[in-house]
Amino acid sequence: MANYSDVLTALGDPTRRTIFERIAARPSAVGELAVGLPVSRPAVSQHLKVLKEAGLVVDRSEGSRRIYRLEPDGVGALRDYLDRFWNRALAGFKASVEKKSRGD
Repeated sequence: MANYSDVLTALGDPTRRTIFERIAARPSAVGELAVGLPVSRPAVSQHLKVLKEAGLVVDRSEGSRRIYRLEPDGVGALRDYLDRFWNRALAGFKASVEKKSRGD
């Protein structure tokens, strides 16, 4: 997996997030992913390249098409990264509630 900065940059673009979400719903080819997007198929391919370099998707050949699917290890690593912030937020919330219940 690429570094977290690359992953966050990859998902920072709204079109890439849409493509990522579509792949999360179902592995797809470029043509399927491009339907309804405000960009061309070659642009979708470029977005997929960024997602692939970030370690979030992988592709395989199926006849004359390339099918893209989520890369579980990359998505898992991203989740681990985000969980650190979630755990810190929960710990801060817990400390705040405990402080208020003690009357501090």
